[in-house]
Amino acid sequence: MRRAYLIELKPTNEQITKINQTIGVCRHVYNLYLSKNQELYESEGKFLSGYDFSKWLNNVYTKEYDQWIKGVSSKAVKQEIMNGDTAFKRFFKGLSGFPRYKKKKNQDVKCYFPKNNKTDWAVERHRVKVPTIGWVRLKEYGYIPKNGIVKSGTICKRAGRYFVSVLCELEERATKPTLNETGLGIDLGVKDFATRSDGIVHENINKTISVKRIEKRLKREQRSLSRKFENVKKRGETSATNKRANIDKNILRVQKLHARLANIRLEYVKSIVNDVVKTKPTFITVEDLNVKGMMKNKHLSKTIAKQCFYAFKTWLLTKCEEYGIELRQVDTFYPSSKLCSCCGQKKADLKLSDRVYTCECGNVMDRDLNASINLLQAKEYTILT
Repeated sequence: MRRAYLIELKPTNEQITKINQTIGVCRHVYNLYLSKNQELYESEGKFLSGYDFSKWLNNVYTKEYDQWIKGVSSKAVKQEIMNGDTAFKRFFKGLSGFPRYKKKKNQDVKCYFPKNNKTDWAVERHRVKVPTIGWVRLKEYGYIPKNGIVKSGTICKRAGRYFVSVLCELEERATKPTLNETGLGIDLGVKDFATRSDGIVHENINKTISVKRIEKRLKREQRSLSRKFENVKKRGETSATNKRANIDKNILRVQKLHARLANIRLEYVKSIVNDVVKTKPTFITVEDLNVKGMMKNKHLSKTIAKQCFYAFKTWLLTKCEEYGIELRQVDTFYPSSKLCSCCGQKKADLKLSDRVYTCECGNVMDRDLNASINLLQAKEYTILT
């Protein structure tokens, strides 16, 4: 069983310089690969593969230009080239858009280090060994298991902080926990994050005072940053990239607030999933939400984006596989909110503003609770685990 672990690093100043150099070189090589392919396609109508570009880069280009490319890990550079190769192949297959250049100002940047030798990656209680960088201290001790075999790793920089994500090979559990005979239906929403068929409701954390306070600070910092850029334009400076120190500080404050909000929402989603799987139901039924279609509603798109529905489904899928719980998924067009959970009659004129479901059979209950019970009783579904 393979599992990834993300943990914050505590690098020295020399290691920070080395990490930043590696990230910068990887970004430069990726952009160089895109521009080289564009020029080649416009002139000759050909596409240069990642392997051919790597040979050209090492044997021709770096001997005349940009020799500083060889000052960082060759494995990280090679992997970045293959990432560009994958991006072009997905574009030609129609799976994604045309590859875009990587900007230096992006706050979430990273570099990948594969493991080709046994000594490339190593993990101890309080430190991790990274290829070409050496031993780097961890901020949390004992988080990565010692018995795990590291297959690869990625170092990323987020809002001025450095993290390492390592992929480990672990032994599977010999015995899985005993499950109950009951199932569970979960209805996701905007008013409340999740409503379970057993009556437990998980509130929307974005409506809490603590999150609203951070969002208010974020708006204030964004307005301050916008005014600084407007003043740069009024002074007639040639380029906005020639920023002053105060602008860099303001950008970092905005990035930290974005990262804090993202961490709060993600940890809340994980805590809900942990509470769900600890009840040990035989199966869990969820709905296949059309999030992309829901995002087209300009009144709800921002609220839906904050809910992290995809992160919930991904984490729930992982935990169900670990506990041996069957995860069921009903179709997007399954009318879970319009069906009566008692008699099965469909109420076609149900509006989004109707928060209480009332049926002719006498059933009166919250619409989200009614939907979760219908998900529990669903007969047509797809098994994900």
